[in-house]
Amino acid sequence: MKYALVNNIKSEAQKGLKGKCQRCASEVIAKCGAYRIHHWSHKKTKSCDPWWETETEWHRRWKNCYPSNWQEFLFEDAENNEKHIADIHTEHNLVIEFQHSHIDPNERVSREKFYKNMIWVVDGTRLQRDYPRFQKWANGYRTAIKKDIFIVDSPEDVFPKNWLNSSVPVIFDFKGMEELVENNDLRHKLYCLFQVKIDHKSKYRIAEISRKAFINKTINGEWITKFQEYIENLKPKEEQTLQKQEIQAKPLKKQGSHYHDPKKGKWIKRWRF
Repeated sequence: MKYALVNNIKSEAQKGLKGKCQRCASEVIAKCGAYRIHHWSHKKTKSCDPWWETETEWHRRWKNCYPSNWQEFLFEDAENNEKHIADIHTEHNLVIEFQHSHIDPNERVSREKFYKNMIWVVDGTRLQRDYPRFQKWANGYRTAIKKDIFIVDSPEDVFPKNWLNSSVPVIFDFKGMEELVENNDLRHKLYCLFQVKIDHKSKYRIAEISRKAFINKTINGEWITKFQEYIENLKPKEEQTLQKQEIQAKPLKKQGSHYHDPKKGKWIKRWRF
């Protein structure tokens, strides 16, 4: 944990300090060694929140992109007394969870139901194969719908399967902690995977987003409205295209003295000789 309560004030770990956990109010001690990032640790138990994972420098770097009072925000469900600490909770009621380690699908679903309006940011450098297979798709198989929006026909060949059924947007960060030299390196950008219902079927789409734009839009509140507007605007356009293709593929229909011309979109009288 980056924060604990010291004299009821949310404070970062400093050598010699003792505090209380925001969630369970048990005693925590400051761990300020030379090799690991400074953090708070429970004195008697490993962690009181089953959703909590060991924080890496990657986590800390992402958290520090946001105001301190948005970080490690305590959520409470009054109905069942369930409590969890979200990585980021913005003033626009958006939760951002940074995920480095493997996550059980049941836990992923539980978190999405608990936080509701949320985004995952996933460390794409955890497994060595994750970026190479994404890079292979990006360099040869992606089809653009519009600028920076792409179709993914076989998402299981591009991303880890655990994230394909997420009900919320999943942002993949393939840069991790690496310093990139080339300006055109794919890893400079973030890649948002989401599902769109088209013709009653789930279609996968990827949005390519700059880090600066993502951070700015989640801070100023534009992310929620812009993303929702985009999803709603995308559905009709693709549905219309699919419907048009289906109509054109069908043979001319005959009904009595008229037939239907799909190109003209109307019934035309059949002349008899």
